[in-house]
This record gives sequence, C-alpha cells and structure tokens, in this order.
Amino acid sequence: MRSIVYQQLNGTAAATILGRVKALYPRRRFPKPEDFLATPDEKLRAAGLSRAKTAAIKDLSSKTLAGVVPSARAIVQMSNEEILERLTTVRGVGPWTVEMLLIFTLGRPDVLPATDYGVRKGFALTYGLKELPKPKELLAFGEKWKPHRTTAAWYFWRALE
Repeated sequence: MRSIVYQQLNGTAAATILGRVKALYPRRRFPKPEDFLATPDEKLRAAGLSRAKTAAIKDLSSKTLAGVVPSARAIVQMSNEEILERLTTVRGVGPWTVEMLLIFTLGRPDVLPATDYGVRKGFALTYGLKELPKPKELLAFGEKWKPHRTTAAWYFWRALE
C-alpha cells in the first residue's frame, strides 16, 4: 500500500498523504484491508489519494482478503517469481514495484531491476557506454552476477552518487 501511495510523488508529498490516510483510522496502527474497502472513495481522495491510487488500494485490499496477496508470513517462503506473478495482478503494481519490495523489504539477494533508470544509468556509466542498455541487454549481461544481482544493482545506484 505504501508503494502505491509513493508512486510518482516526491517523498515528502507521499509521506504527507500516507499520514493523512492513516489518520482516517485513528484506532489502528495501520489500516486493514476491510477498513479501506469500507471507506468511501471520496474520503480517501480528500486525504490526497488520486482516483487511480484509490482504486489500486481498494484492489489491493480485495485481493488481500481473497488470498491473492500473500501474508507477511507466507511471502517470505515464496520464490521471487511467485511473488511477482501474484502481486502484479493488483492494479497499479508492476514488476518494478515488486522488485523494490523484493530488494528493500524482503532482502532478496538476486534481483536485477533492469527497467530501473538508475540501474541502467549506473551500468552505462560503469561500463563507459554512451547509451543506456535495454532491459533485455542488462538482464543478459547480469546472468554472470547470479546469485548476487541485487548487489550489482546497489553498485549501479551508488555509481551515480
């Protein structure tokens, strides 16, 4: 849910909106799927969510209750591919969002987010390329880094600093 809120916003704006959404549910540390589904769209929109993000959060909530979105306990037992397959069925959640979850939340060691601009730019800088690699090219090159492709991604991000 946090990833959906933060999409295409700067961190400060997203944090403000997330804070307003959470404030709609003062008796909870974090709202439950049932809470979101019971909340009128207008109320979520008044907190700062766009129509698309409101629809995505409600879809996430529905799919969580239906068991499509795994629990925190179940997700750690799943493969990267299973997680990607299940979570990308949620409106507003694409492969990049799942890859960031795999890296930053689940700490998976072998994820190469080949569509990420920073990874592609860092790769081009590191290897002295004039153009960014296409995602397929980066994935093919990255085969040699298995099972440590997350580390490679970190180095490419750091190369830009």
